[in-house]
Amino acid sequence: MDKLFIVIPAYNEEENIRSIIKDWYPIVDKIGNESKLVIIDDGSKDSTYLAMQEEARTRPAFEPLTKPNGGHGATVLYGYNYGIGQGADYIFQTDSDGQTLPEEFWKFWELRKEYAMVIGHRKGRQDGFSRLFVTKILKLVLLICFHVSLKDSNTPFRLMKAEILEQNIKLIPDDYNLSNVLLSVIYGKKRLSVKYLPITFRPRQGGVNSINMRKIFHIGRQAVKDFSAIDKYIS
Repeated sequence: MDKLFIVIPAYNEEENIRSIIKDWYPIVDKIGNESKLVIIDDGSKDSTYLAMQEEARTRPAFEPLTKPNGGHGATVLYGYNYGIGQGADYIFQTDSDGQTLPEEFWKFWELRKEYAMVIGHRKGRQDGFSRLFVTKILKLVLLICFHVSLKDSNTPFRLMKAEILEQNIKLIPDDYNLSNVLLSVIYGKKRLSVKYLPITFRPRQGGVNSINMRKIFHIGRQAVKDFSAIDKYIS
């Protein structure tokens, strides 16, 4: 019997969070076997966590968590470790901005036993030229730093075998900002079985994006330094 944990980080998503819960909860409810929807509030300054608590009252398979603000990557790692600690067989991660579609999950689920990770490829993405540009630059940086070519390393739509994730998550520094990118690199470097599937990637469905080009530039510059230091540990 397969136990799934859906992990979703959230920060200041009071406009989106109720619809996100409504969209993704039916998946764990259908799969059953103590599967959980886990949303981690990353120290939001708005009513995100309050809304999560209210929604949990009528959804027994929904676990709202909260923690001090640490950024997207650290919150994703927190969710992964929580799912592993709770005995999940599979962990799926997406984001709380409504850009991904829950109905596209099932084609990933069908392939869960065949691959260590099934990850979305954002084909025809609709979130702006700047984001697409950053993705292309990131692909080049990863090729230079790690000598791996990855189709879409940072997609927030990935299904992973928890046992394999547990073995490899230890290689990622605590509170690392680009944890999903580094996971994709590790799987690529180790030649683990990974399948890319095209997914829909819509514009943000509400709220304000906390990432701007200035932050992206700062993160990118730091990432190059970090990648160079980390490479020797995952080769």
